[in-house]
Amino acid sequence: MGGVLIVVTHLLGSGHLVRARHLARALAEAGFAVTLASGGMPLNVRADEPFTFVQLPPAKVEGVDFRNLLDEAGQPIDAQRRETRRDLLSELAASLRPDIVITEHFPFGRRQLADEFLGVIAAARLANPKTLVLASIRDVLVAPRADRIVEAEARIAAHFDAVLVHGDAGLLPLEASWPVSKGLAGKLVYTGYLAASRSRSPHPEEPRSGVSKDGSEDAGTSLETRTVFAPQDEGCGVESAEILVSGGGSGAALPLFEMAIAAARLGDARRWRILVGKGLAEADFVRLQASAPANAIVERARPDFPTLLANCALSISQAGYNTVLDLVAAERPAIVVPFDEGAETEQGIRAEAMARAGLARCLRMTGPDALTPETLANAVETALRAGMPAPLSIDRDGASAVAGIVTGLIERKR
Repeated sequence: MGGVLIVVTHLLGSGHLVRARHLARALAEAGFAVTLASGGMPLNVRADEPFTFVQLPPAKVEGVDFRNLLDEAGQPIDAQRRETRRDLLSELAASLRPDIVITEHFPFGRRQLADEFLGVIAAARLANPKTLVLASIRDVLVAPRADRIVEAEARIAAHFDAVLVHGDAGLLPLEASWPVSKGLAGKLVYTGYLAASRSRSPHPEEPRSGVSKDGSEDAGTSLETRTVFAPQDEGCGVESAEILVSGGGSGAALPLFEMAIAAARLGDARRWRILVGKGLAEADFVRLQASAPANAIVERARPDFPTLLANCALSISQAGYNTVLDLVAAERPAIVVPFDEGAETEQGIRAEAMARAGLARCLRMTGPDALTPETLANAVETALRAGMPAPLSIDRDGASAVAGIVTGLIERKR
């Protein structure tokens, strides 16, 4: 097998990095020599990873302002840091001479870092003219202005051999969120949803539910083991089962947490458990705890999240990438409340697809039917009475399939 260089920069949360790590593991376990270079904020890397990890001087954003890149101290990154990041990536590509370069999200996004991504592609192809260049994207994208769509497609045509779409076209084709031209359609390859590989449990900091802007720290067991702990009742009305509220690793779910606490105050004695990611400021976390009624527990995200999900009466979460995987595996009733601040449309599109498939009910924080504590409390009671969702079959085998797909693309390029 050849060498693979994966380049990713997660800016808000960790979802892009987590998906890149899943991809890196899957390829490494198939025999590829994989290096993953990350330009976002550092996260813990488990010692037994089968790939090499390289941390660049980090960049991040605050809120949904993706135009202004900040350093780890929250200050605007300067020209020197940008140059250092570019140089490190180019030097890495020159030394590795990779057979494959994979860019996470670029050129569909991260245009503010285009010089880094285009630079590493150029350096890799200078060192190895036969380098296969792939883009790696999730199931749903946020479509920008028309001129930027044209720019992205021009870059795909000029620099990329194929685009790996980590989703299931039967549930959510890329066309639902991005205009797919004939030229782009010819380069799309659906891998299936990409989660932790079958041979290992996810890292405790990897997202299992909530905002894919990004993930959370609440993983502990693999997809295959979650349903072992599911209650054996006919429905979901057992009084001991909890309402489980989760919102990913960033602070973007704070309005949902506040809404859940207000709704819990209106309900009966059923317990609500609200899992808060490490990305939420400590002051906000303490305030949530102080405002919680007696029937609500507010705590930081836990590594046994999959077990909690499998045993809950009802899940309330945002609509991030991993939420689809979680809810299909757990087979529990669910309400999804997509993150839709600013120009964000990704989670709304995914949430609506989940609702159409019968996987969850979709409620909105904004708009004419904006959520209130009363409507959330009523939705909870309705969902509990409705019982279990119908089984849904989607392709969740991306980790097993992607190595074969990449191998086929290499052979086709030759």
